[in-house]
Amino acid sequence: MSATRSSRGFAHLATLPSIESLGPFDARAAAQGFELEHLAPAAGSVVHGIDLRALPTSDTRDFLRDLLVERKVIFFRAQDISPAQHVAFSRLFGDLEIHPFAENRADHPEVLVLRSDRDHPPVATDVWHSDVTWRPEPSLGSLLLAREVPRTGGDTCWANMEAAYEGLDDETKRQLEGKVALHDSHLFRAGMRARGASEEEVAEYERAHPAVHHPVIRTHPDSGRKSIYVNALFTVRIEGLPEDESARLLERLEATANRLEYQCRFRWQPGSMAFWDNRAAQHYAVSDYWPETRLMERVTVVGDKPY
Repeated sequence: MSATRSSRGFAHLATLPSIESLGPFDARAAAQGFELEHLAPAAGSVVHGIDLRALPTSDTRDFLRDLLVERKVIFFRAQDISPAQHVAFSRLFGDLEIHPFAENRADHPEVLVLRSDRDHPPVATDVWHSDVTWRPEPSLGSLLLAREVPRTGGDTCWANMEAAYEGLDDETKRQLEGKVALHDSHLFRAGMRARGASEEEVAEYERAHPAVHHPVIRTHPDSGRKSIYVNALFTVRIEGLPEDESARLLERLEATANRLEYQCRFRWQPGSMAFWDNRAAQHYAVSDYWPETRLMERVTVVGDKPY
């Protein structure tokens, strides 16, 4: 095989994060008595040695926030915490959302309950997406805690969409500069109709949650890095392009999350928690475990308007 052929299509690999670059984070972790386990070069680090039953110090909070921005998703194992402790830890990173039309705990409405079992198959989780991009200010990130997991399967994957942007060719980056896309919660309206909601109820929901526009390429408010900010669940079209051209470009951009070199994969255990940066990562919950039970609880931190 020629050198030209063997390197074709792999120029983007030089832009990927490297484990060697994480030395400063390993040192900061060690200084606080923690150890980091990096799951993949592009994303994902497990923080060992931390107990979330006690609120961390401001130094630890700042370290975790910086690690989140760098690694896109961070994990904690064996956290036997109550819903109140889950909420208290999450609140360190900002105000909390209460999901407007999902199952929340009555005692702690900030906690969204995500249950899949024989009678409740997982719905729309096995699609790469960022959460609630149909909102004017999508969430900063979510902290997902495993309460009950299947015997096998049920992993979740995350993709670094900053690395995906860096992997685009220069011509495509220029084409996307200044472009905006329409994001809409049409899946929830379809769900309302499937549950028997009237068209008046659907119209009332649509008035309360109209479609919104976000930049196709988002700038991270903390790092200043750019990422692809369209997703297969909620992005409808790229404005200013013919419909067929918009569809082709969206399909191409959404497919970048499928590249394994941009991803990490996490195997859940009871008490595992994942905290992901919804501004720069997409996730995909693998639905290979049904009809076994998977019970998760999620707390979400309020975000800001993408730019």
